[in-house]
Amino acid sequence: MTAITGIKVPPLGESVVEATVSRWTKREGEAVAAGDTLVELETDKITVEVPALAAGTLVKRLKVEGDVVTVGELLGEIGEAGAAAPASVPASVPASAAAPTPVPAPAGTAPVAVGAGTPAKVSPAAQRVAAESGVELATVTGTGRGGVVSKPDVLAAAKAAPVAAPTPSPTVAAPTAQAGAAGAAGAAAAGLRETREKMSVRRKRIAENLLLSQHATATLTTFNEIDMLAVTELRDRWKDRVEKQHGVKLTFMPFFAKAACMALADYPMVNASVDGDHVVYHHYVNLGIAVASAQGLVVPAIKDAHAMSMVEFTKALGAVAKRARDGKLAMDDLLGGTFTITNGGVFGSLLSTPIVNFPQSAILGLHKTQDRPVVVQGQVVVRPMMYVALSYDHRIIDGEQAVKFLVRVKELMEDPAGMVVG
Repeated sequence: MTAITGIKVPPLGESVVEATVSRWTKREGEAVAAGDTLVELETDKITVEVPALAAGTLVKRLKVEGDVVTVGELLGEIGEAGAAAPASVPASVPASAAAPTPVPAPAGTAPVAVGAGTPAKVSPAAQRVAAESGVELATVTGTGRGGVVSKPDVLAAAKAAPVAAPTPSPTVAAPTAQAGAAGAAGAAAAGLRETREKMSVRRKRIAENLLLSQHATATLTTFNEIDMLAVTELRDRWKDRVEKQHGVKLTFMPFFAKAACMALADYPMVNASVDGDHVVYHHYVNLGIAVASAQGLVVPAIKDAHAMSMVEFTKALGAVAKRARDGKLAMDDLLGGTFTITNGGVFGSLLSTPIVNFPQSAILGLHKTQDRPVVVQGQVVVRPMMYVALSYDHRIIDGEQAVKFLVRVKELMEDPAGMVVG
């Protein structure tokens, strides 16, 4: 009797229970080695690669690209080496094969307006890549089961020849915010009054987490402003040397990270969290930095940021930001954060009230630096000023602690020498 090994959805991380099948990397009947990646799953946070736990042959794929699956659910089966795929379930069906009746699209795939040579089924990952690379889906032949156009199909088409930007269609679901905005703008230009698209799994999870934070915490926000002149002059003096010696660009974020870590040491309640009827004090800082990626907002945590120099933090942040942009974040990158910094200023935001990154208890919001007239020693002068905001869980953080924390950050940024000798 042939031994069968099930391929199951692995644990996806803290509070993550479902994912979308992004693409299969092996076909039914194909030999696999232990450790080979069989299928990629997209969660609201990261892309998870599911490896083969044993060598053999992939005899059955029980889920198709676009299916939503839960932890522990069976994705497929691996048999002994040389085992054949079931005859009733072909490893692949050419997109050009004629069918007597229409084949329903697998769950989670988006139908497109069918015309000559247009695929009837497109996976979410394929839609995203097509929107980003300008590939016309009507020109792509699907090699997935049932003719589904998958991400590798679009990538192959993009490499084969330059293609024109796709014509916006109100029936194509755009899985990313950027693609959705571009599609909406194109539809408006075409004179369409409304378009509709389904939320991606990641966007739905972001929405759920934001609502959870609002409902589970007693959020309050306090504001202050920082004169950025001193830290700007210091950065300008050191940025060329840092880049030459260490190969990284010195931004303002390492200064804010250092200031925040020092202020958290003075006001540990801001770095604490609620666990039932207990308060958990974290005697370390795993600093979450909100990063905008093509798949949506993610908040990777720089572990033990309190123990890093500014250069070390810059390197760590650069590495995790690149993984976020490339969709290569590991689950460990996203877990364990104790405090978060978000910088809306890079997009031009002058003032905002950030939402606490639950289950943390506070988040520091940075904004655009703008020249404004201020009074310094009785004289009106123009200085580069930044509004900063601290949103915090008022259940455990009193207003006095929140205000003093933010004042401490302000003092350190306005006299950065205190970060060296403090």
